[in-house]
Amino acid sequence: MSASDRFPFFREFQPPAGAEGWERMYPYFLTSQPEGERLEDARLWFADTMHWSRAVYPLDSIGAEAVYLGAGQNSARIFALPTSLGLDMRVVNGYVYISPTGITDPDLINERLVHFQERAGYYFANWEELYEKWKAKMSAVVDTMRAIDFPALAEYEPIEVVTEARGRSTAWDLIAGYHQLIDDFFVAWQHHFEFLNLGYGGYITFFQTCKQFFPEISDQAVARMVAGVDVLAFRPDDELRGLARKAVELGVDDIVTRRDDPAAIVAALRDTEHGRAWIDALETAKDPWFNYFAEYGFLHDQDTWLSNPSIPFAGIARYIQMLQGGENIARDVAKLRAERDEIVAEYRGLLSDDEAAQFDGMLQLARTVFPFIEEHNIYVEHWTHSVFFQKLRELAARLVEAGFFEDVEDMYLLNRFELDEVLSDVVASHVIGVPARGVQKWRAEVAARRDIMTALRTQPAAPALATPPDEITDPFAIMNYGVTTERIRGWLGQTGGGEGALAGAAASPGVVEGVARVILTEKDLPQLQPGEILVAPITAPSWGAAFSVASAVVTDIGGMMCHAAIVCREYGLTAVVGTGFATTRIATGQRIRVNGDDGTVTIIGEAEKAA
Repeated sequence: MSASDRFPFFREFQPPAGAEGWERMYPYFLTSQPEGERLEDARLWFADTMHWSRAVYPLDSIGAEAVYLGAGQNSARIFALPTSLGLDMRVVNGYVYISPTGITDPDLINERLVHFQERAGYYFANWEELYEKWKAKMSAVVDTMRAIDFPALAEYEPIEVVTEARGRSTAWDLIAGYHQLIDDFFVAWQHHFEFLNLGYGGYITFFQTCKQFFPEISDQAVARMVAGVDVLAFRPDDELRGLARKAVELGVDDIVTRRDDPAAIVAALRDTEHGRAWIDALETAKDPWFNYFAEYGFLHDQDTWLSNPSIPFAGIARYIQMLQGGENIARDVAKLRAERDEIVAEYRGLLSDDEAAQFDGMLQLARTVFPFIEEHNIYVEHWTHSVFFQKLRELAARLVEAGFFEDVEDMYLLNRFELDEVLSDVVASHVIGVPARGVQKWRAEVAARRDIMTALRTQPAAPALATPPDEITDPFAIMNYGVTTERIRGWLGQTGGGEGALAGAAASPGVVEGVARVILTEKDLPQLQPGEILVAPITAPSWGAAFSVASAVVTDIGGMMCHAAIVCREYGLTAVVGTGFATTRIATGQRIRVNGDDGTVTIIGEAEKAA
């Protein structure tokens, strides 16, 4: 096989200068080992930059562990998907790469099909009831995590340890609480995939039914048949719209739109009765809707709306300015539903009575499961992760207080097993009354790892590694990540630096020409000007306010069922997702044409000076 038929193998994808020895930072089973090399070479691995957009710190790699353990157990062992096991995973040069594990043996597929039909059928038949129980389970996990306490190491234990005859010290709570936090995080991710794979499965079944009945139907037309949903994923953005309307109604809109920091805006609002009323509305919205990550929430250094209020304030200001300009900021759900119903009626009218009955059943199933595909993000990626990282920050502060680390950021340079050892060292040495034994060892290692992380983050992830199959068939790779046979061929052709149109998935219809604005994180979203085309690695659910001013959206990764695709259809915004290279090939200020009907993005003009 020539080099053009495959991507670099793991060992050929060299780390940047200064990152040598990066492998030692991660648990061994997350990195390539000699006995797995032949298998790794023979398979396709694509970068999961949707969830880990940057090289991951060692402690942040727990997310990759938890995600793919949860995905694998539900796909392979609980629901027994007939044609798929789990998604294998490796960390390469600090980035997370995944590889679908398909099943091709017909006998094994038939054996698993029997189990799948019984198990998935039970969930589909009792979806609403089980989904309500799922919400209660997730809320309980978040509450348990929130209750974890990491007490300061005291010279003397509280007197209650004696008067209540507890028989254990509060110092032990650092170790026990850490173990509880890790366990809860893994449990949350097992819950995450309890419904998600089935949700995708229900939609894919409907998708395949449509393709069977209407061979010429576009992917987009199928997706639009389930548009117009009312799910929690839109609620945080709806809260920003509500706060914008409230500011205008109360006459404090000019204060809220000042380019001050949020603390200064709030201080100014406290001087008036109407200002205080707006602050009350803001505080009501915060819990839980501002427990919302600016990105996907898998890295400890990502902001939430609570930790960086300038993000939601910028969104509120955008909506206020639209209201001041006489625009309607409501999401036009009625229009979406009318279009949806029109498409359904058009295609359904082509079927016989028996076919229409089958079509109706599959459509109902898709609409039943579809809300979970968007809502689960709120419970897991936002509420669970925001509490998880908050608790880690509290633990890091204790280790700094104990003199083990110099800075709270140092803790994230250890992986979860190394941190467990450190806690044992810190707690044991404290209760014994001697110095911790690992301070010098870990401070030297942390200093070295800090340099390695800095180097790793200078090099972007390669979109894929190793050997692609003749055809990509994994439904999750296609629907969620946009990794298709055509996309892989495109990546192989583009890795040499060629020019021309970028090809992706036609996620939301329309053709738009305009000025590109490349945005790598939500912190940069205030730079987006009305009418510009948003070009990003991937969008996050918290980017809703940006969709109200962008004229179109282009992403590096994602498929028809990724967040960007779903939300752009809901906002009526033209979109092409999964281009692979948009953020590196397109520069801010260039004029581009986004064709959401055929999935192409073309650079049509040189960069202009951006505002």
